[in-house]
Amino acid sequence: MEIRIAQSRDIPGMIELLKQVGEVHHQIRPDIFRSGALKYDEHALQELLLDNNRPIFVAEEDGFVQGYCFCIHRSYNGDGALTDRKELYIDDLCVDEACRGRGVATALYRHVCDYAKKQGCAFITLNVWRGNDRAQRFYEHMGMTPRSFHMEMPLEDN
Repeated sequence: MEIRIAQSRDIPGMIELLKQVGEVHHQIRPDIFRSGALKYDEHALQELLLDNNRPIFVAEEDGFVQGYCFCIHRSYNGDGALTDRKELYIDDLCVDEACRGRGVATALYRHVCDYAKKQGCAFITLNVWRGNDRAQRFYEHMGMTPRSFHMEMPLEDN
């Protein structure tokens, strides 16, 4: 397995994984996520591949995209309350259903951590939807801890 920056030829594989992730989110929160919807389409992925502030890494073997990790560089400078720092936000990490349990997610995550360190980032951050217990356990196993909680309250008749 090779982990590298995504290229245009990886888009079909990334779209298949985006479908899988979309269904996971739909199963957890059908009130928020549509079934069959994609977070990014082919055009959006082409644009993301050109954005150095949003690196995408793929785990690939024999031309098959086994997993991906979408990242976003975030910088905080000159804020009155926050310390100056760089962080790498994991926007999405997905491993193909057929490849889960083989260490692909761990390899991708460790690769991203090494990349972030080389970029001078102080933290890696991400969000996990409540109910995505497998993902939460994985990230905790990798050493992540909660920073904050995003809360909600459904309003009547919505």
